[in-house]
Amino acid sequence: MKAPPKPTPIAYLLMLACLVASSASKAQRVAMTGGMGSKALLVINGGAPKAVAVGDTFQGVKVISVGSDQTVVDIAGKRQTIMLGGAPVSIGGSGGGAANGTQIVLSAVSGGHFITQGSINGHATRFLVDTGATSVSMGADVARSMGLKFEDGQRFYTSTANGTVMGYRVSLTTVRIQDVEVHNVAAAVLPQAMPEILLGNSFLTRFQMKRENDQLTLTKRY
Repeated sequence: MKAPPKPTPIAYLLMLACLVASSASKAQRVAMTGGMGSKALLVINGGAPKAVAVGDTFQGVKVISVGSDQTVVDIAGKRQTIMLGGAPVSIGGSGGGAANGTQIVLSAVSGGHFITQGSINGHATRFLVDTGATSVSMGADVARSMGLKFEDGQRFYTSTANGTVMGYRVSLTTVRIQDVEVHNVAAAVLPQAMPEILLGNSFLTRFQMKRENDQLTLTKRY
């Protein structure tokens, strides 16, 4: 029996290009489960926890910095902050695969809440899913740090635990979570500080929501 022909150098190059393209198209899902000094305990794509030191790379995930409750990682030039105990963050990829820029999958943290990393107008932030909130809501301090000129927006009054307060209505150019980006999202800016930005219905109603146990899937509507 004749041995199969060996691939030519051109064939080798084509095979390598296909492997690189396939790897680049897949996003990595990264979660932080702990920290040990300059090392972060990371779970990548649902695998076993791995202690990765600052400057080291594991499965394509490079650790940039490690804090007491967060880690900054880099995947293929894309940086993201991973919160301790937070839902896995999807980083990298070209928007292909099952999500294709239309689906967000979140995992519940302690207390049954859904907390996720994302960005507003390109500024990294953290969201808390709140189906009881009319719109995306944030404190004035966070809005200022993002450069939002909310004081030019429409004023409104709302009741809080501390009484009636005045807020401002604004429109966010982009809200991004994982590989999904939504444009022109209504938001409210309130005077009190808030630990997370509330991801309210001005964003959520753009999606079909499905919850199964501790997993929430948001599929973009058309």
